[in-house]
Amino acid sequence: MTRVASLAVLAALLASPALAETNLAEIRMSETVQEPQARLPTPVAAPVQVTEEDPYIWLEEVEGERALAWVAEQNTRSLGRLQGDPLYDQLHAEALALVESRDRIPSPAFRRVEGVEGIDNFWQDANSIRGVWRTTTPESYATAAPAWETVLDLDALARAEDANWVWRGASCLEPAGRLCLVELSDGGKDASTLREFDRVSRTFVDGGFVLPESKGSATWIDADTLIVARDFGEGSLTESGYPRVLKRLARGQALDQAQELFRGEVDDVFVNAFTLRDPDGRLRATLISRAMTFYTREYHLVQADGSTRKLDLPEKAAITGLLGDRLILTTDEDFTAGSGQSFQTGDLFSVDLDAWLADPATPMQLILRPGPREAIEGVQITRNRLVVALYENVRGGVYVYAPTPDGWSRQRMDLPQNVSVGLGSASDADDRVFVSVNGYLTPSTLYLADAGTLQAEAVKSLPAKFDATGLEVRQFEARSADGTMVPYFVVGRSDLPTDGSAPTLLYGYGGFQVSMLPGYSATVGKLWLERGGVYVVANTRGGGEFGPRWHQAALQENRQRAHEDFQAVALDLIARGITSQPHLGIMGGSQGGLFMGAMLTQRPDLINAAVIQVPLFDMLRYHRLLAGASWIAEYGNPDIPEERAWIEAYSPYQNLRAGQPYPEVFIHTSTKDDRVHPGHARKAAARLEELGYPVLFYENTDGGHAAGANLRETARRLALEYTYLSRRLMAE
Repeated sequence: MTRVASLAVLAALLASPALAETNLAEIRMSETVQEPQARLPTPVAAPVQVTEEDPYIWLEEVEGERALAWVAEQNTRSLGRLQGDPLYDQLHAEALALVESRDRIPSPAFRRVEGVEGIDNFWQDANSIRGVWRTTTPESYATAAPAWETVLDLDALARAEDANWVWRGASCLEPAGRLCLVELSDGGKDASTLREFDRVSRTFVDGGFVLPESKGSATWIDADTLIVARDFGEGSLTESGYPRVLKRLARGQALDQAQELFRGEVDDVFVNAFTLRDPDGRLRATLISRAMTFYTREYHLVQADGSTRKLDLPEKAAITGLLGDRLILTTDEDFTAGSGQSFQTGDLFSVDLDAWLADPATPMQLILRPGPREAIEGVQITRNRLVVALYENVRGGVYVYAPTPDGWSRQRMDLPQNVSVGLGSASDADDRVFVSVNGYLTPSTLYLADAGTLQAEAVKSLPAKFDATGLEVRQFEARSADGTMVPYFVVGRSDLPTDGSAPTLLYGYGGFQVSMLPGYSATVGKLWLERGGVYVVANTRGGGEFGPRWHQAALQENRQRAHEDFQAVALDLIARGITSQPHLGIMGGSQGGLFMGAMLTQRPDLINAAVIQVPLFDMLRYHRLLAGASWIAEYGNPDIPEERAWIEAYSPYQNLRAGQPYPEVFIHTSTKDDRVHPGHARKAAARLEELGYPVLFYENTDGGHAAGANLRETARRLALEYTYLSRRLMAE
């Protein structure tokens, strides 16, 4: 059965805080499609006058000879300084041991191949740098040493083809699960190649489907038919660089012979297709999602004759999946259904699929309405149950819902309290679902839960990866400029002095409804906490910690609220005596990199270090670079004068100026990042240098948006970051 991700999940893909921790790729094998889903003043530097004659616009030419020569010079200087520090070798060795360790929980995914259930996993370690797609039985997975069988060895494939392949997952045709589309990226780019693979023979299909490199998707309809969203040539992409055309591709056809099925508008974000299947893999409906903006979309039903029909849903509703005959949905806006029923922002609800497709006035049922300090952070569907990860004041619990004659029953699953919970793969055969539990100081434990009986058994647990003796987690709130209380977590010693002396790293993201939830980070623990550092995570507006409204409060003209929230947390840390300006550093990536740039230009007096990862920085040109146009719903459109004024007020690149107490910053990016343009980071560094500020800049020439095509590069990045932070914040 298909489970469709919400807009927030797509946001995490398109502008994610991926660099906070090593995120090992998870296999995407089922036919799942991820959708594009009076205040107190704060000191803001007066913007520098901007013209289109940007003196550093040449740095936007990603592979330009002059630009790459500049990158090489910067890399030589910055790597020389950081790798030359006596601390670097120790941190690098520790980081490499952590990321290459085999002592990790292999992320499990229930898969059926020709009726036989198994557990799949994608694994990377010191011997499998690029990774291996592998499988075992459920019984073997539950043992201490599962007997894994290799399905596809990516390192061997890369060697055989002399290619720089990075795994992007695989989508297999249900119910047989034999035919799969393997997605491979050149060097970590978002654009990828799709190739048909036979799970039984474990070989690529000779003469099978092959889709050339492009951003986009492909969806199985049957063994001989795909619906594909690709770059079909002139006029087939949106302004954001994603497909706006869907075509039906039959086996044996060349891509240019595919029949057009649907066409969106050029100013859309993108279009894709997905299927709804029952637990036995039978096709119930083929749907098209047209994302007009990052947070609005239409759903269209593909009818038997190949025509399409728009469905009666509000633009901010999202299809989550199919449970039996009931379609499961969420909404990020208040609306009145065709039945006359009213639903509120954040609601989870359902409707009988066939009845509703026949009559939009079919009554719907409310399943869950989160409270003001609650948020749904995950939904999974087993054969008979709906499983929801519900967070209450940024602490997770798992609830099981079942349809009854009177509505929906609700029961809480028996799991540890005051932790983060994550929903993993669910079985179509019964009501089993994997649930992960962890916290800042609590190593991950993986439970195999039965949503029918509410019982959960721990099947895998990680040993501690760092010494947490004497450490504790505390939650505080800071008052933002408009009076809003903003929660944040502090991880540090229980006997932490209150004289402002603690070296403190403050992490933030603040956008795209992405929640910063408590989680166990071996690298933060080993490279920072164990060495006496304090780690702080801010749950600012713009995220999803308290549902869609928490995110929407910092959209577009209100973006500055999120910046003020982050500044309020920094001020609160200093007021509590946890740290002080000489010992406070900040870190964030992608949208979080924009966060860091705003802090740097607005309140440099609060910080002494900033790690700015794959950032957005020039917000007056972001919409013209790579995927930037897809984020207009988040930030606004700089080509509209009124909206340009909001953006210019905080855009870090335009607000850099001389004579400010900027600390030496560390900015890094990737040449292969085809999501957030490396020109943002390059121009930021060049402008800072022009103004006379010291800056460290590093550009990985591989790796994509996550800036790590392999584990060794990831270890280097981590060592560089924590060497820099130690120099700035731990020095006497």
